[in-house]
Amino acid sequence: MSDDFGDFEGLAGLEDRDFELAVEEVEPLAIQEYTGPCGSCANCATGSQAVGAGLENSEAALDIGEVTFKANRSAFYINNLGAQLRTGASVVVEAERGVDFGKLVATGEPAREKRRARGMVGQPMRRVVRIATEKDIKQSEENRKTEERAASVFVELCAKHNLSMKLAGVEYQFDRARLTFFFTADTRVDFRALVRDLASVYRTRIELRQIGARDEAKKVGGLGICGREVCCTTWMSQIKRVNLDHARAQSLSLNPSRLAGACGRLKCCILFEAQNYLDTAKHLPALNSRVVTSKGEGLIEKIDIFNERIYLRYQNSNTVEPMSLNEIKKYQNLPGNERAQNQQR
Repeated sequence: MSDDFGDFEGLAGLEDRDFELAVEEVEPLAIQEYTGPCGSCANCATGSQAVGAGLENSEAALDIGEVTFKANRSAFYINNLGAQLRTGASVVVEAERGVDFGKLVATGEPAREKRRARGMVGQPMRRVVRIATEKDIKQSEENRKTEERAASVFVELCAKHNLSMKLAGVEYQFDRARLTFFFTADTRVDFRALVRDLASVYRTRIELRQIGARDEAKKVGGLGICGREVCCTTWMSQIKRVNLDHARAQSLSLNPSRLAGACGRLKCCILFEAQNYLDTAKHLPALNSRVVTSKGEGLIEKIDIFNERIYLRYQNSNTVEPMSLNEIKKYQNLPGNERAQNQQR
């Protein structure tokens, strides 16, 4: 992690870079898209009602399943095979070009609930082609071995072309119609010559995708500072941008070793309680505002929002005294405390 901080001035290196914000580009659908029973009416498009409104009840009649692929990638598919699919089953599903192989992790209402939580109601879905056979499973295992060899070839060719690229993962589509390499780099990279060499070796469609540090952590996985598996590989469906303002709002120590996650960027969990802090702060006095009490004028040095305790430092004695929020409000309403009231959030 120390390498991630060497190029940056202070804590700025922990914040997301603009070119890292594009997670995985959404591929255009090359197959016939599903249209809901309501016909995806124009009300959603014109803004007269929320996008997807009216489709939620229509999707309730569909057999929807969530399928996961390698590197924690997942998507929702329609099962119209006429057979009930069980969680944990291996399935072959439609892909942009051809078919892909994955594992079913949710069906029915749990899958629909996930779509609602991710704001995906009404979006087109591809279909489950079939339940995987023994032959399909064997081919998937062979593809995994090919991916391992392709990773070595990628590293060798990068050295040959003198490209500074760090491989984050390789995905070979089930029908071998596409081989995708995910990599990270400090700058934009011209990899056209590399693509040509890879295509000459594997004789298939080659795609190279530059991803950010957060996406790399999501694909690779690992343990966070809390000792648990990183959230982005377990339950987080979307990666959101985090900046130092979120840490400052929670009065967190601006220490890189404490704020950085496994990806070398600000930890995603800094966002989890940030809004609660901001909402609570609206009802609290401002830090560094002054309050006149019976002991003299004090400076608000620290605020404990959980216990609603305010810590005042008196200038005449240089002592710190904790007070309840109600006591502070009582003193603020007395004459002579206009300055503190003016600084109230």
